[in-house]
Parts: sequence; structure tokens; C-alpha cells
Amino acid sequence: MSANEMILKALKDSKEPLKAGDIAEIAGIDKKEVDKGIKELKKEGKIISPKRCYYAVSE
Repeated sequence: MSANEMILKALKDSKEPLKAGDIAEIAGIDKKEVDKGIKELKKEGKIISPKRCYYAVSE
């Protein structure tokens, strides 16, 4: 499973938006990987940022 898939799974399983540090903890990957993945996923439109520094899966 790629880092981006792990990030998406962590966000889908969460009932509320998560911070990058929380995603890293849940997914068990390095925060730098999470930051890179978030940037890619946002560009692809798969995740959104409902408020600053929090991320959620786009509906």
C-alpha cells in the first residue's frame, strides 16, 4: 500500500478532519511522507482542507 493510499484510508476512517501529525500516527508513516502525500492528493482533488492544517476526504 502506497503512502497516499494509507493517508486516504486514515482520512476515510476518521469521522472528523485530521492534522498531518495525526494522519502520520494513524497510518504509521513519517510526517514528511504525509506532508508530501497531502500535497499530491490536494492537487488531484482527492482531499480538501476544511480549515487550516486539517484535512478530510473530498465528498
